[in-house]
Amino acid sequence: MTQGRFITFEGGEGAGKSTQVQRLAARLRADGRDVVTTREPGGSPGAESIRDIVLRGDADRWSPVTETLLMYAARRDHVERVIRPALDRGAWVICDRFADSTRAYQGAAGGVDPAFITALETYILEATRPDLTLVFDLPAEIGLARAQARAGAEMRFESKGMAFHERLRAGFQDIAAAEPDRCAIIDATAGIEAVEAAIWSTLTARLAVDG
Repeated sequence: MTQGRFITFEGGEGAGKSTQVQRLAARLRADGRDVVTTREPGGSPGAESIRDIVLRGDADRWSPVTETLLMYAARRDHVERVIRPALDRGAWVICDRFADSTRAYQGAAGGVDPAFITALETYILEATRPDLTLVFDLPAEIGLARAQARAGAEMRFESKGMAFHERLRAGFQDIAAAEPDRCAIIDATAGIEAVEAAIWSTLTARLAVDG
């Protein structure tokens, strides 16, 4: 059986990732592929329970270190119960956020020691790593305006302030620059159709997907 492919979508708030996850999944399914879409924090019943306590409440409800531990508790359950089984059966897994979000949110923006995050990542993820990461990039003020327009209960990170979100954007840019073979930056200021085309072009080039 052919091993599946693991694609992650990353970026700040309001970047349009969720819309493009569904568009890419539909296109891959139309080509006959088994596709699993999922998200973080969450993706499995246990991880969704953790999501509920991480994304709700006041901005200072949890310290960045506590957030990191909660995110990795959720991620381990998600990997064990959803991601690895899907990849093992040959499915394509498309995940809205993964480990890079912890590096950016809790690390670059929150100030958690990168070595601590790397140690957790090594132990928790083991060999489960993305084949391709699409980093949606746009100015923080644009992303926050989009996110606030869809305001709901899960707005804890949106309330952390502009300086936090500017550090967050820089953190994602640094990740992409450090791992160019895995990561590709997508201009998230473009229209929905243009972003979809950029994603498909990237898959065609990086993962040998038929154009």
